[in-house]
Amino acid sequence: MITVIEQAVQARLIATAPKVETVPVTLCYDRADPFAVRMAFPALATLEGVEVSWTFARELLAAGVRQPSGSGDVRVRPYDGDRTTIEFHAAEGVAIVLMVTAELQRFLDRAAALVPLGLEHHYLDMDHGLAELMRGSR
Repeated sequence: MITVIEQAVQARLIATAPKVETVPVTLCYDRADPFAVRMAFPALATLEGVEVSWTFARELLAAGVRQPSGSGDVRVRPYDGDRTTIEFHAAEGVAIVLMVTAELQRFLDRAAALVPLGLEHHYLDMDHGLAELMRGSR
C-alpha cells in the first residue's frame, strides 16, 4: 500500500536572491505525518546552496488554492485563475513562488485519496508519538 506521495512540479521564483526563474520543486505527502505537506527546493534555488524543505499544513495548501490563507511563515493565495502564489517568510527574507494551481490540486487530490481531509487523526500513531516524546525524559 502506498504511504508516501511525491510529485515533481515547476515553480517560478518571483522574489529570490539567486536569480533563478523556474526551478523543479518536489511536493511530498507522507501518511505517517497526515496533517503536513513538504515542499523541497533544490540547492540551485537557495541562498545556502543546499536543498531546503518547508513543511506546513496540508489544510493551508488546500485552502490557499481557493482563497488567501495563512498569516505566519507560509502564506498561500490564488494569483489568477490558473496559478497559486506561495510565500515563504524567513529571517533571510521572503521567497515567493508561483505554481500552476492544477498541479497543486492534483497533488492534493492524490493526498486526499491516501488520507481524506478531516480524517487525519485516524492515521496518527499516538503510541509511537508519545514514546518518542518520553524517550529522553528518563
